[in-house]
Amino acid sequence: MDIRVLHIVTYMGRGGLETMLMNYYRHIDRNKVQFDFLVHRDFEADYDAEIRELGGKIYHISRLIPWSHSYREKLKHFFREHSEYKIVHVHQDCLSSVALQCAKECGVPVRIAHSHTSSAVKDLKYLIKKYYMKKIPVYATDLFACVKQAGNWMFRGNDFRVIPNGICVQDYIYSEKKRKKIRKESDTENNLVIGHVGNLTRAKNHEFLLRVFCEILKKESSAQLILVGDGKFQEKIKKQAIQLGIQENIFFTGTRSDVNELMQAMDVFVFPSLYEGLPVTMIEAQAAGLPCVISDYVSEECIVTSDLISVMKLSDSVEMWAECALQKVKIDRRNTSEEIEKAGYDIKIAAKKLEQIYLEKYDKYGVK
Repeated sequence: MDIRVLHIVTYMGRGGLETMLMNYYRHIDRNKVQFDFLVHRDFEADYDAEIRELGGKIYHISRLIPWSHSYREKLKHFFREHSEYKIVHVHQDCLSSVALQCAKECGVPVRIAHSHTSSAVKDLKYLIKKYYMKKIPVYATDLFACVKQAGNWMFRGNDFRVIPNGICVQDYIYSEKKRKKIRKESDTENNLVIGHVGNLTRAKNHEFLLRVFCEILKKESSAQLILVGDGKFQEKIKKQAIQLGIQENIFFTGTRSDVNELMQAMDVFVFPSLYEGLPVTMIEAQAAGLPCVISDYVSEECIVTSDLISVMKLSDSVEMWAECALQKVKIDRRNTSEEIEKAGYDIKIAAKKLEQIYLEKYDKYGVK
């Protein structure tokens, strides 16, 4: 009999967290452990069809409102109706305590909180998030984090286990032949290609990235910037590009399933995030042998190939960032698969470890 683990998420779009979950789901032994998902949106998301093909179930619930009595009652009703779930794995960052509390009150024996970030936007909602974040260790039986920095930030002194954001390393191995083919098809054979992969949100700091690219264009007028991802800041970013007069050199690809292919065509990856956990895209970029310029707010734990990475301060000028990116282009691409696997980011190995954790939890809590 297989174990069914319920993952609680916002929705299964093609973001970093969701991609990480799918990487694990594809490579875990589904005869032993199956994944199901409780999502907080009512539309069909990017990964939903694949989840069903892999044997997973998708349940829908209303949007998370932490102080809503109605929301909590719906969640408790779900847990009572689905008592088959003995392991609940929550991916709602600061607000994870809401689902964890409801699960505890309904007798779910294994309740996992998973931190995927090392900070939060300090807006009007921040104090609310901080209040609920403090409650996470009270209701969770286990605490997971993508990196130590994320765990230290969210769990504040409580013990946690690091679960790496594994990838299928073989899909990203650099190939000169493949690179030439993709650049020819995309008509970028003679262009300098700057790349970025990530949701179009405030945390990714596209506003700064566009100003850096503006400086790059002063020295490489035919350079192109490829922005892979989608999000609520898209129109704002497009408007800024027009204001800077660089819109003709920027390509918005939307969410893509072929990021490994696109990375082959890129010359340098620029990632000026305001905060991160362990971004899957940084592991993917290094697996593709792609030189990277990243902000000092990106966890050092994601740096596997130190020769490919340059860390810059966000207080450094955009001119300095641009010059650094242009220097990184000179680095020869290479096969980095051995380094990525040795660092623990091979999804085949990582999935086996997570599978074992789930099985051990069943044994520990006497779940039959």
